[in-house]
Amino acid sequence: MALLPETEQAGKRVIQYAPLRRIQAWWRIAAGMLLAAAFVAGAVALPASASAADGDAANAGTARSASGAANADGTTDTSAQTLALTEMTAVVTDTSGFHLKATVTNTGDAAWAAGEVTLDTNPMFTFTSRTDMQEWAQSESPIPAPASLGSASVPALQPKQSATVTIDQGADAQALTQMLNWGPKPLLVTYTHDGANVAVHTFLTRSSAGLDNANTPAMTITMAMPLTSGHWTADADTLTKLVTDDTDDSAGSSNGSNNGSTGTGSTGKATAIGAAVLEGDHTRFDHSLEQTISKHSSLQTIADPTYLDALAMPPQTTAIMQPAGFDITAYTAQENAAERYANAGIGDDAWNASAALADYRAALGDQKATSRTIAWQGQGQWTLDALTAARRQGYTTVVSTHDFESSETDTVHTGTVVVPTDAGDVTVLVEQRELSNLAKGKATNAKATAESTMAGRLARFVAQSAFYQMEQPYNERDLLVCFSADSDAATVDAFMDAVESASWLKTGDLDALAHADPYASGDDARNAVPADSGMSAADSSNVTNVLASLSAGRGDITRFRDSILGDGDDNDNGNGSNNGDDGKAASAWIGRLLDAHAELALHALAIDGGSAEVDTTTSMTAVGGAQQLANDLLGGVSLTPSETVTMVSETATMPVTVSNSTPYPVTIRVFSITDSPEIVTSRRNTVTIPARGEAQVTFTLRAATSGSATAHVSLQDRGGVTFGGSQDTAINCVLKISDKTGFIIIGLAVALGALGLWRQFNRKKDPDE
Repeated sequence: MALLPETEQAGKRVIQYAPLRRIQAWWRIAAGMLLAAAFVAGAVALPASASAADGDAANAGTARSASGAANADGTTDTSAQTLALTEMTAVVTDTSGFHLKATVTNTGDAAWAAGEVTLDTNPMFTFTSRTDMQEWAQSESPIPAPASLGSASVPALQPKQSATVTIDQGADAQALTQMLNWGPKPLLVTYTHDGANVAVHTFLTRSSAGLDNANTPAMTITMAMPLTSGHWTADADTLTKLVTDDTDDSAGSSNGSNNGSTGTGSTGKATAIGAAVLEGDHTRFDHSLEQTISKHSSLQTIADPTYLDALAMPPQTTAIMQPAGFDITAYTAQENAAERYANAGIGDDAWNASAALADYRAALGDQKATSRTIAWQGQGQWTLDALTAARRQGYTTVVSTHDFESSETDTVHTGTVVVPTDAGDVTVLVEQRELSNLAKGKATNAKATAESTMAGRLARFVAQSAFYQMEQPYNERDLLVCFSADSDAATVDAFMDAVESASWLKTGDLDALAHADPYASGDDARNAVPADSGMSAADSSNVTNVLASLSAGRGDITRFRDSILGDGDDNDNGNGSNNGDDGKAASAWIGRLLDAHAELALHALAIDGGSAEVDTTTSMTAVGGAQQLANDLLGGVSLTPSETVTMVSETATMPVTVSNSTPYPVTIRVFSITDSPEIVTSRRNTVTIPARGEAQVTFTLRAATSGSATAHVSLQDRGGVTFGGSQDTAINCVLKISDKTGFIIIGLAVALGALGLWRQFNRKKDPDE
């Protein structure tokens, strides 16, 4: 096979390879021939069956990849994987040496004999395309790995039993000292047992430290992480107190008598009620993550300001996102979004940039605090409508975490795009797809079994970033990499350590990225914007259902205000909350309830629904809490159980007691109807129940015959709409005659009795008697 000479590219030596990429230098031909001869001799000496089973440990095409169940997200189930990488040196320098720890698991049904894990690489190999790297990761590329990096023995394993092996090599290991060029190298990890091989393909990345190569400019990489929570819930005791405790005017909100408002004041944020709270001990920010953020000052954190406000001690952040992580992309994907969200309790002023800043200041207790506001992507894509809505709400910069650009781009580029909208330009910070997916815990492909573990993903991340820099070493680029909100401290720390120690990378920040020369702008950027939200039918249906539930709950609260609340002094205006001396205080109390509902609704319409990680067996979700608040309010006016009514005449009365646990009087209608046409009740009575008190209303009963019936009693608002629970009262009738008829019967009985007595004393006896 012909060998190509070395050439200079981007200030460093790059060895050119023929199709099979064998070692190029002429002085290694003899070594290659000797290696081939030794391999053939060994293969001939082995039994045919063993030779077929063992294959060539240095050839990726003849060893089985590590078994594992592929998941839908591209990862593999490590619990079902034979060979899993748990620790590995991410960046190899001239002094680091190499360390690997792996877990071997018997995934079969029979015992496995003692085996061996070997580690091999190709120190002179250079990847020339992304396809080459991906094919190697998926065990689909026949790249030779002739240089050994060590081995470790594996004990015999029973089914489902595991063993951990460690391989350590010093910096003077021959396979490491033979690396004359920096960049990613193929690394083959092979487990051999019972004549079979299980192989995992991963990467070893050599930095330029200690190499006699010209250094090229480092590529900028901006590492960002959202700080949000999926543990939002509603405390049942808090909801009960909101319903049963009164309030004075100073504690109220301006929205007590306004159906379309969410109760925002001049600050642009809803009054903080505390209805939405963090579950359990999640009010304490993770200490390990806080230490990681402090350790890596270049890590860019974008926080939900309501999350910061709920924490006992909020961490430092780089920027803030929309309140509660409100899903802007789902909002614009809905028809008549503004009206439907307002009916659910969410006005535009609840999630704009001003509201985010107000929440941030409340979290810090500093009304002069400032922070950059950046909108985070939701479930859907950043369509032109979504970008326009974000811009109108005061967000000039947004982060795109998925599906903003085509995967067909030739090379990686700066993740900045400026899109013109009707509301003004929006700077879109676009994450680099492959690197971000690895940072979020997703493998590049289900076949890339090494990437089923964090160590394997980190190795691929480092290798891939090195390849990206080598593609265009003198082009200035700034790549955005995003962690997920649930990334643990260990993962973030490991990735940040690798980035900070990589000689070909330098860390950037969000401000510099936002002001970098955009990759696209104007019409080019506008034309590249996704045409639709891309939300799945299930996600869209879920948003629709949540909106319907929230709208129903808010409707119940406003109905209580307009058609139930009041002492009956002036019911003609349709708003009982303004009646009587307590009108203003009652209006303020209702305002707090609406604010509490809006607070829960905002979290329910977050990117992940706000309660994705809540234990629903012990806690309520945000949307469940909003509905519970409305139910508690309407349930505050209820019927007191009644005893059976017994009738002994044509007419009678049935008393019904209504209780009110709310702190203000209510005026309602009590409705009654029976299931019998012979025994009936009067239909409606209007009654005013004092605050935290009871009132009794009386229904008239009429019967045409004896028998029994059931009276169905229910509560209605002043508009005649039923609410709350109903009650059934049994009615028994034992005498159903009128008064005149009774007297006639009694008189006739007396006359007949007198006639009988007279005849008894005055009759003549028969002589024979």
